[in-house]
Amino acid sequence: MSTRKAGTFRCGLPYNQMGHGRRIAVVFQGLAFENKPLSEIETMMVHDYKVLADEFTIYLVNRRPGLPTGYSMKDMADDYAAMIREEFGGPVDVTGLSTGGSIVQHFAADHPDVVRRLVIHSSAHTLSEGAKEAQMQVARLAQQGKWREAWAVLLHCVLGRKWYAGVFVWLVSLILSFSAPKDPSDLVVTVEAEDKHAFRDRLAEITAPTLVVAGDKDPLYSEALFRETAAGIPNARLILYQGMGHPASGKQFRRDLLAFLTEK
Repeated sequence: MSTRKAGTFRCGLPYNQMGHGRRIAVVFQGLAFENKPLSEIETMMVHDYKVLADEFTIYLVNRRPGLPTGYSMKDMADDYAAMIREEFGGPVDVTGLSTGGSIVQHFAADHPDVVRRLVIHSSAHTLSEGAKEAQMQVARLAQQGKWREAWAVLLHCVLGRKWYAGVFVWLVSLILSFSAPKDPSDLVVTVEAEDKHAFRDRLAEITAPTLVVAGDKDPLYSEALFRETAAGIPNARLILYQGMGHPASGKQFRRDLLAFLTEK
């Protein structure tokens, strides 16, 4: 997937833009090692969103760089809301991917005026305990400057016990380590914020039409967490793909995503 444009919004949030449709779709990106526009290799991880390109202009939006210590998921959600109001002036379709899905729950509950339809993509009201532990390990390794090891831990967590995981993780983590950020603070702050993410008691505050979509073998969240998330949001829909990991992807996911966001 090639991106048409990369840049930074006036409020400081970095983005990649693709598509040429009249409607706006904003994707809150997953966990990033650096708060900047996606590189070409990183865009391959979100290639499924290109299915929206005819109907939408899509913005893949990261958090702003230089996050202060203690910055929360709510603070990040407020940044996204301010950007959407400033750049687009009204409600847009919003998807939160993984860590972005944690942020988007705060966003939808606190800023309902700027959400038309909401997709929580491979995310839930909290991370599993194993995923929290893995992400904190990633943050500790990053603080030590061990970027290849940090990538390896994250990739192993996502891929699980797939037969090709060993060689793939070694190669990809090595490649990604060559462009490691100089400062790990944005990653560390985001991981620490998501470690505290516990939104179950606030799910009922989300009023936008919502789709929760994920794989039932996601290694970061359990099937029960996805079901609890959808059940807690009024009139939310849940789609779970059998045997699929993290994040949900593929032909049927693309069909379901496009159908939900273009529904009248």
